[in-house]
Amino acid sequence: MNRGAIVCAALALIAIAGLAGCAQTAQPLYSWETFPRQQYVFLLREGVSPEQQIKEIEAHAEKARAANLALPPGLRAHLGMLYLSVGSPGRAAEMWNAEKTAFPESAPYMDQLLQRLAGGATKQPAAPAKPASPADKAVEKPA
Repeated sequence: MNRGAIVCAALALIAIAGLAGCAQTAQPLYSWETFPRQQYVFLLREGVSPEQQIKEIEAHAEKARAANLALPPGLRAHLGMLYLSVGSPGRAAEMWNAEKTAFPESAPYMDQLLQRLAGGATKQPAAPAKPASPADKAVEKPA
């Protein structure tokens, strides 16, 4: 390799490194912060009280709103469960409706929670009928 090719290759590497250094890192889609840890602590039922967790999650939500960041999926639903655990069913329903609005794919579960909260019976989907197999026909007794 001659000296000109080496210099040209070195300049190309420097240019690529310079351009890569200027690239911006992608912002996360959601503002997770300590939410996964808060869920874990709640499920352990140890340590932090539900009231304290509500304060922490509300502070997280306010911080995310101030920074114009989206709240992660499940945060409002979890907050609703916390509100229900401290005797605030109205706030729980608000949070579950907000979760349903923010994440429409959560609607079946949020609707089930809202229905239970309202005192309605939950409808379980009927099990599909099992087609008769040849073995089943052999077991059947003639009438």
